[in-house]
Amino acid sequence: MHDLVIRGGTVVDGTGNKPFKADIAIDNGLISAVGHIDATGRDEIDATGKIVTPGFVDVHTHYDGQATWDAEMAPSSWHGVTTVIMGNCGVGFAPARPDRHEWLISLMEGVEDIPGTALAEGMKWDWETFPEYLAALDRLPRTVDVGTHVPHGAVRAYVLGDRERPGAIPTDDDIQEMARIVEEGVRAGALGFSTSRTVLHKSIDGELVPGTTATAEELIEIGRAMGKVGHGVFEMASDLRREWNEFEWMGKLSRETGLPVTFAALQSIAKELPLEEQITEMRAQNDNGANIVAQIALRGNGIIMAWQGTVHPFLFRPAWAEIAELPWEQKLARLKDPAFRERMITEPSQIPESDVADLYRVIAGGWAVQFEMDPDFNYEPGMDESIAARAAAAGVSGDAYAYDLMMKDDGKGFIYFPVLNYRDGNLNFLEDLQLAEDTVNSLSDGGAHCGTICDAASPTFMLQHWVRDRNGKRIALEHAIKRQCRDTALLYGLHDRGLLKPGMLADVNVIDMDRLKLGKPWLAFDLPAGGKRLLQKADGYVATIKSGQVTFRDGVMQGPTPGIVLRGPQAEPMALAAE
Repeated sequence: MHDLVIRGGTVVDGTGNKPFKADIAIDNGLISAVGHIDATGRDEIDATGKIVTPGFVDVHTHYDGQATWDAEMAPSSWHGVTTVIMGNCGVGFAPARPDRHEWLISLMEGVEDIPGTALAEGMKWDWETFPEYLAALDRLPRTVDVGTHVPHGAVRAYVLGDRERPGAIPTDDDIQEMARIVEEGVRAGALGFSTSRTVLHKSIDGELVPGTTATAEELIEIGRAMGKVGHGVFEMASDLRREWNEFEWMGKLSRETGLPVTFAALQSIAKELPLEEQITEMRAQNDNGANIVAQIALRGNGIIMAWQGTVHPFLFRPAWAEIAELPWEQKLARLKDPAFRERMITEPSQIPESDVADLYRVIAGGWAVQFEMDPDFNYEPGMDESIAARAAAAGVSGDAYAYDLMMKDDGKGFIYFPVLNYRDGNLNFLEDLQLAEDTVNSLSDGGAHCGTICDAASPTFMLQHWVRDRNGKRIALEHAIKRQCRDTALLYGLHDRGLLKPGMLADVNVIDMDRLKLGKPWLAFDLPAGGKRLLQKADGYVATIKSGQVTFRDGVMQGPTPGIVLRGPQAEPMALAAE
């Protein structure tokens, strides 16, 4: 008798090969057989008419705080994700001197829009060094496996202390100490190192994050520290300014250490290099022996705007300033008042001067690139679906239309503004990138941007939109699963997952593709200290299995928490190595 048998499903095994009908047996947390299985299971799942896939591996999340208090690990765990990699973009909470806790929280709050009050209340800070942080993570069971990077921001703050300011120049001794800390973290089990070099990432006080102005010498020396250990991914978000010659030093680092370097490849208002040029420069380095991998998002990186969110189009109106600090019920009452509405939609916005003032101006009235999130919203809207187009058809101003749509559902309507990755008004530019071997599906930012972005559902969007529903070129189911399972796992040396074969970790999804559908996002106030976060569920996930235990059925957590902290690369099972 087996621990669990999944019967009669269409197996999409993660190799990229065509799907096939088979049963799957699971024993002791591993897949024990794939094929026709006569023996019964102590538990059985009828997968007839469903697809059976490996668990999804999400390599770009920010659960660094949440992972210390939350066993469910939502919303990623609601979307078939069984492994998350956090500590991206140079932000995280270890190493951490006791006098830098508030500083690290402000950094995370500013960069990733995670409520500082929630982090302050939720984290126990029962660590100082990075190895101690991993030990703290080990103390909480959870539904998914977690791996993490050593974050540049925390390392710099630990070494430089009060000297850490925008533009701070570390001494040679400082750089050697940073390298030592990173080496220590990777030896303890970190899966890599991360940094951020973009003006879009600032602390809650508006300061550029550590690493933005770091020299190539500093970054290469830190990369060499991972090279001494022999594993680790160097991850970076960057504006890719031409004078920085980012690809030159990334190529040099990768060739010297033999390690992969990965960066966020986006159509971005902050990047000097167009996406096409980013890919061209990356490939030139790879042709010369480097291993640089572009992380791509599968849809526009969109701000979701709402009255209770972090951002909305009326944020800079004087009338809004009058009610901004009121409790929601009082605020809603004012918003419903016709006289107040008239003021709000007619008075001009007062945009503060800053290096993102142009972005604020689009938020405050760029109706041609903003869209109503109705029940069937598909995240690849045409310009004829914009607020500008719908307002014109209704014979009202864009301001009036936007105001009224946000008042729907008793003030809970949403506007979608794809601020990145939607330059052309479609996603056609991603078609070839999804077929490339030097790109990886990423940038979900699970656990982050709590009041502005809700992209942790990216694996579901991939299946619903790119595989099944898209008007235009689609991708094959077997290719999509390989991209989100095996390819992401291998980038981080996780050779024990991402495939449905005997000996592999029993991380499995059973999905009803006919019913698969993203739900409408909503704002919950369920973080510690009542912190808010955007959440999104989906229909169609029949079951998610982590290490052989059913963690979710029909989107509902079942109780088991078999997730562990990943410490370094995970070896390929001997059964596969022998093939």
